[in-house]
Amino acid sequence: MGQTLAFSQDALVFIVDDDQTVRETLALLLRIEGFSTQSFSGDGAFLAAVRIASPACVVMDLNPPGRSGLEILKDLSNLKCAAPIIVMSGKSDIATAVAAMKHGALDFLEKPFAASAILERVRDAVATYRRTSAASLYGLSDFPGCHLLTSREREVLGQVAAGASNKEAGRRLGISPRTIEVHRARIMDKLGARNAADLMRIVLSQNGARTHMRAI
Repeated sequence: MGQTLAFSQDALVFIVDDDQTVRETLALLLRIEGFSTQSFSGDGAFLAAVRIASPACVVMDLNPPGRSGLEILKDLSNLKCAAPIIVMSGKSDIATAVAAMKHGALDFLEKPFAASAILERVRDAVATYRRTSAASLYGLSDFPGCHLLTSREREVLGQVAAGASNKEAGRRLGISPRTIEVHRARIMDKLGARNAADLMRIVLSQNGARTHMRAI
């Protein structure tokens, strides 16, 4: 399993799967690694819990009985759930995986998968959540259009705002510079920014205004 990590209370992971064995196995693996877990067999109780709690990560099956996983992802987006979402599926369907990413999923795992694979993904997702949460302290989650961005896009935006190049941002986030470039283009399109300077004006003007007000 590797070294048990000492996570704090923000390392709460929600597990959503109609298969009890899968829920119990994932919960055991994650608790051994130091995460807190809460499991759900369906989307009703899960979405109700999201309204009152703030998980650091969501691990959910993309093909539950009843409503589709893509519909649930849309609900999470409407609820402005900031948690990174890892989707699982027993079907190797690239089109579905791409659709899940477009609807806000951070990562995709095909069942069955190794324990080490899900643990690595959850560790990375929680790190993403913490970086995104830290960025919000500097106003990067409170600007016009922020609700339009996925958690990964907010993470990339935090790196851009910190002055990182595509290569630097890719190294810090564990993705390629080309992927950073694609995310930057999507961010600018969503926020209506004409160039990098315009993007920073949109993002930082709100934070600057609050800083000024605090100083008065």
